[in-house]
Amino acid sequence: MEKRTLGKDGLIVSALGLGCMGMSDFYGPGDDAESIAAIHKAMDSGVTFFDTADIYGIGRNEELVGRAIRDRRDKVVIATKFGNVRKGDGGWVGINGRPEYVRSACEASLKRLGIDTIDLYYQHRVDPATPIEETVGAMAELVREGKIRHLGLSEASPATIRRAHAVHPITALQTEYSLWSRDVEAEILPTCRDLGIGFVAYSPLGRGFLAGRFASPSEVAEGDVRKNHPRFHEENFQKNLAILKALKEQAKERGCTPAQLALAWLLVRGRDIVPIPGTKHVQYLEENLGAMNLRLTPPEVASIEAAIPAGITAGTRYPEGGMKNVNG
Repeated sequence: MEKRTLGKDGLIVSALGLGCMGMSDFYGPGDDAESIAAIHKAMDSGVTFFDTADIYGIGRNEELVGRAIRDRRDKVVIATKFGNVRKGDGGWVGINGRPEYVRSACEASLKRLGIDTIDLYYQHRVDPATPIEETVGAMAELVREGKIRHLGLSEASPATIRRAHAVHPITALQTEYSLWSRDVEAEILPTCRDLGIGFVAYSPLGRGFLAGRFASPSEVAEGDVRKNHPRFHEENFQKNLAILKALKEQAKERGCTPAQLALAWLLVRGRDIVPIPGTKHVQYLEENLGAMNLRLTPPEVASIEAAIPAGITAGTRYPEGGMKNVNG
């Protein structure tokens, strides 16, 4: 497994990480035994970078990841997040970046994960009511205390990234990035590169759409959050099938799957980019890892981007309420 370095302070991770959210929440019911098998298979395949958050399953995902890595802690990099707050029943409370909350959230995550130090700690969403300097200042205190090794932000704007980085070096920014979500290329990715901040791409397979998991919106199960996402609504979905058709044609030419080609495209966009495709199934994990065997040439990249140009996707990434909290 190829290794990549996030940020200037030397956080070394596998070129592909594993997003663990769907094992416990949002994409329908999970099976802990199957999920742990997937995490172990990832480790055995050289994956060292595992991504979770305190709201995934209202803490259950952190507990799951903690159980899975307990006997191999020294071989993995654990990233988790704070800031999005939910009730015990899953209801939305809001965003909290206040210093006292940062500390309490960190302590709770450490306990659930069963570890002494979080390798990469992200602010999940930017709190508009709390200056970023105060939030990052509290995170920096936790670094000095040895409870966190590296700081990250998720879905932050260029201006916020710069303000945060001035308080304490930011190691990684996590934002959605894929063939159907390329808005980060305009300002956010250049800002990260200007400051020497690594980029972690979540939903690199368009929440399964680019992998061809769904032929119609009706195949998205009840209770799956994608039911509420505009890109999965009937009219937009039908328009977006043109993206999948083009991706499948490109993949067929190269003897790979659409998912593998979508990941290979991201991997070649820069060695500062680390995609974290999520899955709870070993078979999909193995398919995703196959992307590491693809080495796209500049003409091949140009062909893919000509077939699937930036801005072609119909629908926003999240419903209106969710969009208010991105690029904060």
